[in-house]
Amino acid sequence: MATQVFKLPNTLKENAKYTFCPGCDHGVAVRLVAEVLEELGVIENTISAIGIGCSVTTYDFINMDSLEAPHGRAVAVATGIKRAKPDKIVFTYQGDGDFASIGLAEGMHAALRGEKITSICINNTTYGMTGGQLGPTTLLGQVTTTSPTGRNLEYYGYPIKIAEHIALCDGTAFSARVSLDSVPNIKKAKQAIKKAFEAQINGLGFGFVEILSSCPTNWKMSPDKAHERVRNEMMNTFKPGIYKDITEEK
Repeated sequence: MATQVFKLPNTLKENAKYTFCPGCDHGVAVRLVAEVLEELGVIENTISAIGIGCSVTTYDFINMDSLEAPHGRAVAVATGIKRAKPDKIVFTYQGDGDFASIGLAEGMHAALRGEKITSICINNTTYGMTGGQLGPTTLLGQVTTTSPTGRNLEYYGYPIKIAEHIALCDGTAFSARVSLDSVPNIKKAKQAIKKAFEAQINGLGFGFVEILSSCPTNWKMSPDKAHERVRNEMMNTFKPGIYKDITEEK
């Protein structure tokens, strides 16, 4: 039986200093994006717009041209890049607070316009970089630094289901929610990321992937327990799946 050697993708920098917390799924997500770009053969033609938050150091890891966007404006920046250079592959890499709170209008309207860009959104139900505050995806009853008694429905409302909302936009070509809690789900996540980029490459419209991710530091859990929480709690509210895929219709 042939041996498969696990090696660093050529799209990742060899000597980059790892800046994510131990057990954080951002590292896996960044690698998946890098692998997809390498497999599609588009890395030399790709530009990223990176959001503010834990995602902000992504350009330290991937060998590509990148711009750091103001908080919540990564999709707007990506739209400008794509319109100025329509031959480029353009994507955003953001957290849920960046995409679904301050940046929600940018993301929704880009999807409604059918902007031919790709957005990757990491959903860890909290503002991870700034101390674990309640965010737009915080679960009902979840304790955070700004909701010490748990997210109250009457006060805060429901968490937003991003993938479903983006799927409702007529200009969306692909919208999915995936998870990084297990090897099988990581494989599914990579497939979804690839589909989202292919939708852009084929000129079909807006591509979106919401990735359920653990945040052991702010959840005050071990990595294993954090992944159990993703499976047992997050997936009850945020069900993984493909919510729109017009690539299958073409």
